[in-house]
This record gives sequence, structure tokens and C-alpha cells, in this order.
Amino acid sequence: MSELPRSIEWMERLIGFDTVSRHSNLPLIHEVADRLDTAGFVTAVRPDVTGDKANLVATLPAADGSMDGGLVLSGHTDVVPTEGQEWTSDPFAATVRDGRIYGRGTSDMKSFLAVALAAVPTMLEAPLREPVHFALTYDEEVGLFGGAQIVGDLRDLGLTPARCIVGEPTGMAVVAAHKSITLARIVVRGLPGHSSMAPHLVSAAFHGAQVITFVQELAEEFEREGPFDGGYTVPFSTISVDYLNGGSFSTTVPGECEIRFDLRTIDGVESDDVVARIRERAGQVEAAMRERHPSTGIDVTVLAQAPGLTATTDSALVDVLTAAGAEAPGVKVAFGTEAGFFSSVGIDTVVCGPGHIEQAHIADEYVSIEQIRTCERVLDGVIATMRDA
Repeated sequence: MSELPRSIEWMERLIGFDTVSRHSNLPLIHEVADRLDTAGFVTAVRPDVTGDKANLVATLPAADGSMDGGLVLSGHTDVVPTEGQEWTSDPFAATVRDGRIYGRGTSDMKSFLAVALAAVPTMLEAPLREPVHFALTYDEEVGLFGGAQIVGDLRDLGLTPARCIVGEPTGMAVVAAHKSITLARIVVRGLPGHSSMAPHLVSAAFHGAQVITFVQELAEEFEREGPFDGGYTVPFSTISVDYLNGGSFSTTVPGECEIRFDLRTIDGVESDDVVARIRERAGQVEAAMRERHPSTGIDVTVLAQAPGLTATTDSALVDVLTAAGAEAPGVKVAFGTEAGFFSSVGIDTVVCGPGHIEQAHIADEYVSIEQIRTCERVLDGVIATMRDA
């Protein structure tokens, strides 16, 4: 075990919890809370409305007892399912081979949490002039719900951190900007019946397709007209239909159709404005449906939203991370994170963590040991800047 990174024990422990989003994350949360509480952190488990999931906020006060300001180390605890994937090892066990550590969540993103937790003894070695906060969240993978709650958790606990690292997999490059994300559902209610009577019925699928066509027109408008930002691999806002369900038999006009779309915007495009345009078009389609039968309709519901992360030119955290060995910023990413929630309340926030997004969510998900060691060195360097001279 001597050749393995110091974080391996925590990686084994965290990956061993099956925290697929449909399951509770409470066993993991309570395990971490108990360990941090024993180490001298002030811990608070912050449940969701159901009580089945929770965020964890844990603070190691500064040497003078202060809990003001300081650095947040943040990550989500949930992972995506493994069903339908062919794994060569147990996805809920950290398996080491060929210079890699395999397991669900190794890349996205339990490795960063393991590195941060393994650094607690380093944090305790010397007096800190400012506090360190851990922020562990739930249900990021299905809508960033814990992230939407976490800023309120900090506020309710009277905490005012100044900086935040969200440890999503970036290959240990500092990412200071990413797109916003909006997930929404469109439900079309038609008048079903036998297909032979189609002229007297209202097809939910037919009218849903008209809304889908408008979504596609929006996607083409973004690509054609921008605005554009060359810092992204896809340098414009995007919208896609990612789920469609309607109808059950070929001889039956469907009475309901469900559509889900994924919207990701760059600066200069307001998500709410795009959703409003979709609602306007859906209203036009709905009016035509109701001319045929008053019981029909269309509902557009936003399921989840997370703000984008906008790069700043005066981020002290970027300088600290790069001085500690992280790669300098220069890449903007299309995937969304919880960083925008922290940034939206004035916290200097970046995304930087071990692993690569291409290795996430796949069978035999992995992170390289080299990435873990780099993350350990960088985090040690960051902690060193927080010590009293």
C-alpha cells in the first residue's frame, strides 16, 4: 500500500457507498460527518425536504476560533447508475490496476472528496489563519438540487466563505467559466382514441412534435447567430431534446406526450428568456389544440437550473492554485457544475479536480493515480497558504 496515494483509504470508503442518485446518500454523509466531528470540525447535516438525502457542511475554525471567510472544498456525493454497463470489476469497490483506480465515482467526483478528506491531518498540523469548510451535496447528477440548497445552508449557518474549489474532473486544470444549465419538461395532453377516428381526436404526439421543431429551430439559431465565445469547444449556447415518450399502440392516437430538453447558455443568453420563448410557442400550439377540444393543453415545467460560472480577471484563488501546481486556466467547459451557485453570491469560485470528464459515467470509470497525487500536492500547497506564519 506504500506506493498508493494517501487518499486511497478515503477513496475505498467513499466508493464503497452506493450513492446512485435514486438511493439515499445519508450513510455516506453521516460517516463523513462523524469522522470530521471527531477531528474537530463543526458539522451540520442539512436534509432535503424528504429527509432521505442531505448536504453536509463541516467547518474547521481558524486558530483564533473564527469561522468567518475561508475556503470551501465542495463536491457532490451522488453518482450515476451502472445498469446496462459491462464492468470488469465491482463498480462499488476501489480497484487498483495499471496505474488507475476503478470504480463508480472515481472520476466524478469522489476522488476529489477523498483527497480533501485525506488532507485533514495536514490542516490540523499548523494553525490556520482562516477556516476550511467542506460542502458535500446530494443529487447533482439529476438536477443539481443539493447545489441549489447549499448556499442557503451556508447562510443559515452564519458562514461567509470567501473562496471555493468545486472538485469536478478537470485534469487538475483550473476552470474559471462554464455554461449555465436548464433542464425542463414539456407535457402535452391530447384527446386519445382509436386511430380510425383521428380527425375527431387531438394527437399529443403530433402537437408535441411542433414544439420539438421549435426547439430545433432555437438550436439552429444559436449555432447560426450566436452570441459566440471561442473559449468553449462548442462556442455558442445549445439546446437539445434528450427525452421523448408518447403513445403505446400503432392504432391509438396518443393522449399524452412528454418531452424533456437540456439548455446550456453562455454569457449574453438568458436561460429564462429562452424558456419564455418555448412557453410562448407551446401556448400557440395549445390554442390550436383547444380549438379542437377544451380538455387538451401543454405544460412547460423547469425541473432544474444552475447558473453558469463566469471567469473573473482578479481571482486570487486562480493564482493560489496555479502557484501550487494546477494547470493555468484557459479552458471553458460546456458541462455544468455547482460552482455557479457559490459564485452567484460573491464567492471567488473555480472548478479544479482530478480525472477527466471523458472517464466519467462510463463502464470501468477510473482516475489515474498520477492525477490523485497531483491533486494531493496542489491541495497541500493551497493549505500552506492559509497557515499562520
